[in-house]
Amino acid sequence: MCQAAEILVYILSTFLAVFLIVGIILGIYLIILTKQIRKVTKSAEKTVDDIGSVVSKASKIIQPIFIVETINSVLNKLKKKKGEK
Repeated sequence: MCQAAEILVYILSTFLAVFLIVGIILGIYLIILTKQIRKVTKSAEKTVDDIGSVVSKASKIIQPIFIVETINSVLNKLKKKKGEK
């Protein structure tokens, strides 16, 4: 093999080794990033579930109040109509 071919093989081998090492490092960082994303997602799901339960409890308390207010406003309108006649 001529000297130019050997130099070319050394250069390509070096670049291949560098790209292999960079690929392994990036793969490791990708795995770490994926784990962190899973943690954040679980935390966000827990927060949404907690907010959902609070809203559900609040709606159970507030719903009767709205019903009473609606009935009260209908009764007030009926009283006003009777007063106008």
